[in-house]
Amino acid sequence: MEEAAIGQTGGRASPKPYREGARAIRDVDVDIRESGLGEGTPSTLRTHVMKELRAQILSGRYRPGERINESKIARELNISRIPVREALSQLQEQGLLTSHERRGMFVTKLSDDEVQQINSLRLVLEAEAIRLARARMTPAILADLTDLVEQMENWDGPLIDAVALDRKFHAAIWRAAGNPCLERVLISLTTSLFAHRALEHVSMEIRRWRLNHHRALLNLVAGGDGDPVLAMLEHLRMGYTEPERYSSLAVTGALST
Repeated sequence: MEEAAIGQTGGRASPKPYREGARAIRDVDVDIRESGLGEGTPSTLRTHVMKELRAQILSGRYRPGERINESKIARELNISRIPVREALSQLQEQGLLTSHERRGMFVTKLSDDEVQQINSLRLVLEAEAIRLARARMTPAILADLTDLVEQMENWDGPLIDAVALDRKFHAAIWRAAGNPCLERVLISLTTSLFAHRALEHVSMEIRRWRLNHHRALLNLVAGGDGDPVLAMLEHLRMGYTEPERYSSLAVTGALST
């Protein structure tokens, strides 16, 4: 598989936005070294590297499934490998990168089957989270969820912000469920899924259409009538084909399409 390095695309010169980003990282590195700070990678440099790499991934410079070469990145940015390694670790935690033993880091890529396997579990787990959150709902939690829905309905910005709002809304419901174990499972389960969605290159209209379908979940968790499983299924169908493919709903034929 072709190894890509930031600042190196088919032998052509780096695009201006990248050159400016790399220059900013080097400036931060110089400032840190001149400041006489102690050992270890300062968070400022690590954060700059992480943001630059994330921007390159989300812009499509690195394609899903493509290997990220730590050494080449460090050379291109003219910094040591330590902050690059730490930045890659952060991106792995965010789900944008996946580590393969003895092979390195790769941009997250999920097959359609893997996506629907995750969604089939979401149908069960998020439905339970909705039930629990609805039973434990408070005015403060409802106000926070409403604010997130309104932000999504008025969104008109970068793709990464849309995905972040989407995940933040769902995570707020998981937290409101009051079951930390359930919350941790859902976070672990969906990290790669939301990252995968962030790497999609879809139009603003499609992204906006998807964001505008969260109010139904808000109404349900606020105390409205309805089956949480069916509500989640309808919600997931706004962005995926056959999200129930690996669930009992599909196996038993209990659900009419």
